[in-house]
Amino acid sequence: MTEPSPLVWLITGTSSGFGSCLVASVLARGDRVIATARSLDSIKHLEGTPNIAIRQLDVTAGAEAITPIVAEAAGIHGRLDVVVNNAGSGYPALLEEGGSDMLRKQFDVNFFGVMDVAQATLPYLRAQKAGTMVIVGSRSAWKTELPGIGAYAASKAAVHALAETLTVEVAPFGVRVLLVAPGAFRTAIYRQPYHLANPLPDYDKMRALSAARFGAVSGTERGDPAKAMEAVVDVVRGEGAAAGRPWPGTLVLGEDAESDLRVKTKKILDNLDEWNDVVRGVNFDE
Repeated sequence: MTEPSPLVWLITGTSSGFGSCLVASVLARGDRVIATARSLDSIKHLEGTPNIAIRQLDVTAGAEAITPIVAEAAGIHGRLDVVVNNAGSGYPALLEEGGSDMLRKQFDVNFFGVMDVAQATLPYLRAQKAGTMVIVGSRSAWKTELPGIGAYAASKAAVHALAETLTVEVAPFGVRVLLVAPGAFRTAIYRQPYHLANPLPDYDKMRALSAARFGAVSGTERGDPAKAMEAVVDVVRGEGAAAGRPWPGTLVLGEDAESDLRVKTKKILDNLDEWNDVVRGVNFDE
């Protein structure tokens, strides 16, 4: 029996956290990796590792800059099988204090970066009539009721919507999309400094509590990023925990993420029940 060819993965944001763990998991399965990061120095230690190539790729550089980098990367092995949109960041700030500038900064990385990488890589997946696009979202798309998380949660909610629409648009070409929605995992996401450049006195107490909360999270997360990425590789390869199971489309990771999603869906359904007469009472009279 002929062994299947190793998959070729292009992964963004591999300098730490999920990206670094994913590289290790993919290599352990015998696949090949094109590891990218905003700073090449941050992944220089991977140079010389078997089955890996490293490239500099800043997802905020714009489509015009990203496209030739992807083209060169695709030429390394002559194809791309799996593209993982993992690069991202979290900028905690109260919405009014951060304003649209903070939203644009957050969306530039977490949303537009995802779209630019997708647009640069999908031509290769479509041409092959096969491939997988993995997009890392967040449980924060559902757990939005926390002061300070607004910009991040909004960017991830937008990413979820993008992934769900992309799923149906690329399906006719044999391309699958996997939206990964992790909860709190022990990565660098909670290490960003809190936005304090525009303090509004009315928010002093809320800001202090929110900043203290964010500052206390790092290192206490129960989620193991290595286990999370093992699950992602299982799903993409259809083995391990995913063997014999249908393609999930969305992969929720972490007990906290599960709990938050159940709370959110119950809240929405309860609201529909409570307001059902109003919901259904706005059609034209027949």
